[in-house]
Amino acid sequence: MQRAVFLDRDGTIIEDMHYSGDPARVRLLPGAAGALCRLRAAGYRLIVVTNQSGIARGLLSVAQLAEVHRRMERLLAAEGATLDAIYYCPYLAGVEAVVEEYRRDSDLRKPGPGMLIQAAREWNIDLQRSWMVGDAPRDVQAGRAAGCRTVLVAAAGAPPCPQADFVVGDVSAAADIILRT
Repeated sequence: MQRAVFLDRDGTIIEDMHYSGDPARVRLLPGAAGALCRLRAAGYRLIVVTNQSGIARGLLSVAQLAEVHRRMERLLAAEGATLDAIYYCPYLAGVEAVVEEYRRDSDLRKPGPGMLIQAAREWNIDLQRSWMVGDAPRDVQAGRAAGCRTVLVAAAGAPPCPQADFVVGDVSAAADIILRT
């Protein structure tokens, strides 16, 4: 079985897009591509797992999301980094979900572990030897629920997240922790 690093998208690899479907707004965070290259060189699969409730909210379409992801992958590739897969959850329960097709509760939605478990099945990944890296407590909770070790990427002064195995300032520092642990 393989090892993987599961990564949240917004605030971890790219700047937070706030439900935008505009690929022109995609900006890599400093050091993100280099961190992914180092993790890849160490033999990790790299898989993005991202909540995308903007689809359920009617703020962007599945096609727009695909364009955003293509842009992100092109920007990463320009710096030598590649992803193995991108999993996203378009679902949202409740009245904010105006697109009926996507209005429902789903274990795919972080803090649920569904996207990680699905990826583990499809990519033959050992979750206990893998990591979840993200910028929100829900990312840490999803990783813990799946059986992964976790790294929270938190800005200075962010509230503590006692569930995280490690807390760092950016994805490059997260890669440093993963590579020496």
